[in-house]
Amino acid sequence: MLVTLIFGGNQGDRKALIGEAITEMSSIGKIERCSSLYETAPWGFESSDSFYNQIVTYETNLHPEEVLDKCQATEQKLGRVRSGTQFCSRTMDIDILFCDSQIINTPRLTVPHPRLAQRNFVLAPLNEIMPAFIHPVSHKTIATLLSECTDTLKAEKKF
Repeated sequence: MLVTLIFGGNQGDRKALIGEAITEMSSIGKIERCSSLYETAPWGFESSDSFYNQIVTYETNLHPEEVLDKCQATEQKLGRVRSGTQFCSRTMDIDILFCDSQIINTPRLTVPHPRLAQRNFVLAPLNEIMPAFIHPVSHKTIATLLSECTDTLKAEKKF
């Protein structure tokens, strides 16, 4: 299964933390593609600290909920403290965007990520590495979703 993850954070050494998280997540399987690193203002809350985000695809034999377990363990290892607030500053956030073209709705996991089409910080790096991928729910390409996105926050390619 090709799993697409987004890594993000706005605290600490953002670039180094994302690099460490990508390496840590390599235990789930082989890296297939990596986007550039993007910088974006916080989405959904106010903070003077901007986010870095990067998308990586991995080929894995794990079940999607096993991938989720590894994501959450990696976040915790890199200093993430879950405060109960959905949108807040953090050292590391790892979200599963896609698992091939599967549609998953369990109490623990929803794939595709339910808000990805509303966020430039997700769509811009996705469009860089997989513009023709068809979202399994909307049946639109990533390029089309990006062109239709109403998010006004710019996702600026950094590295």
